[in-house]
Amino acid sequence: MKIIILGAGQVGGSLAENLAGEENDITVVDSDPNRLRDLQNKLEIRTIQGKASYPSVLRQAGCEDADMLIAVTSSDEVNMVACQVAHSLFNTPTKIARVRSAAYLSRKGIFQPGRGFDIDVLISPEQVVTNHIRRLIEYPGALQVLDFAGGLVQLVAVKAHYGGPLIGQELAALRKHIPNIQTRVAAIYRQNQALIPKGDTLVQVDDEVFFIAARKDIRAVMSEMRKIDHSYKRIVIAGGGNIGERLAESLEHEYQVKLIENNPQRCIELAEKLERTVVLHGSATDKSLLQEESIDDVDIFCAVTNDDEVNIMSSMLAKRMGAGKVMTLINNAAYVDLVQGGEVDIAFSPQQATIGSLLTHVRRGQVKNVHSLRRGVAEAIEAVAIGDEKSSKIVGRSIEAIALPEGVTIGAVVRDKEVMIAHHKLVIQTGDQVILFLVDKRKVREVEKLFTVGITFI
Repeated sequence: MKIIILGAGQVGGSLAENLAGEENDITVVDSDPNRLRDLQNKLEIRTIQGKASYPSVLRQAGCEDADMLIAVTSSDEVNMVACQVAHSLFNTPTKIARVRSAAYLSRKGIFQPGRGFDIDVLISPEQVVTNHIRRLIEYPGALQVLDFAGGLVQLVAVKAHYGGPLIGQELAALRKHIPNIQTRVAAIYRQNQALIPKGDTLVQVDDEVFFIAARKDIRAVMSEMRKIDHSYKRIVIAGGGNIGERLAESLEHEYQVKLIENNPQRCIELAEKLERTVVLHGSATDKSLLQEESIDDVDIFCAVTNDDEVNIMSSMLAKRMGAGKVMTLINNAAYVDLVQGGEVDIAFSPQQATIGSLLTHVRRGQVKNVHSLRRGVAEAIEAVAIGDEKSSKIVGRSIEAIALPEGVTIGAVVRDKEVMIAHHKLVIQTGDQVILFLVDKRKVREVEKLFTVGITFI
């Protein structure tokens, strides 16, 4: 597939790295020669220096015969105009744009086909991150919560703790512990090494366990791995930017929310927009302010400012002062592993979450949903089975008869909104939504081929 990526920042660079390793023809456009040079030193890709929205630059990048344009520059306006130029002048089949500003996103007519900007897919990092945090709050103790099949199925990562009934026992014991609930452990990470789980695999303390189950059964399965945290009530958000505002707006009708913002004018704006959130003016790293707001009585402290240092330091301070759980947004994805697991309970990168959304639209072979896991090393995929027994490699076959690549497991199948947890004898039918876990995302091309009828990838 010939793909043009506009913007060589953290998202554009990471996306190029993901896609270049899958034998795609990648061209990256950016106005910064240093960024382009760094990418070329790492990847076998083509780079073009110039203004991403200029027709001459897009032509030079090969927009005339490109299959897809992905606009992820730091400017909403450049991304929007570039997609329109690609549509009007080059008739590019698929155009994806990252748009952050709510001023644009709240006006649907702007992106209405034939009337506004001709953009096929809009990606909003702020909304992606907000949804990610909301799911973590909904399931206390989870490290990651991912939706599949419209939310009917969820894949959850949880760290095994002392006190969980399954700790020290074989996975096969799950059926005895919760006989009326179906679930499947897709993978276990032990000391950062992936294990493909079997019935006799022992669950150990500090294992990072990925399991899949129907949405209604998630809490029951989590309780096998650890003592379930009490439901959250009091939340403090550090940072009143786009993410902080959306998060407060999303949570304020269900929780007691306070938001700390350092800019006095922004505080006034937030106080006018938000209905129930208490807006506080000050620094999230101010110990006296945290004391005044009884940080030791807070269930969640969530730092989402634009400054990684502020996020990390305020989270560590809040934790030491008694906050129940701290979540930290870190723009530099390389820092996530360094921070998470100590005083910071959960660290997450908005770039990694955004890349997962983008990959959903890049994958082939009837892939409908993609989530990037373990900082981009692993993936979870939802794909639709098509064809019949003659034309398909999976339709009409039991799971045990499907030649899955090494390190790939089928976790669940959704058929006519019925969730069926995968087992060896389950036969795949056309139209089934199949959820797979890939320990190594480099196997994605082989998975795509399984869900493709009559097409050969080169």
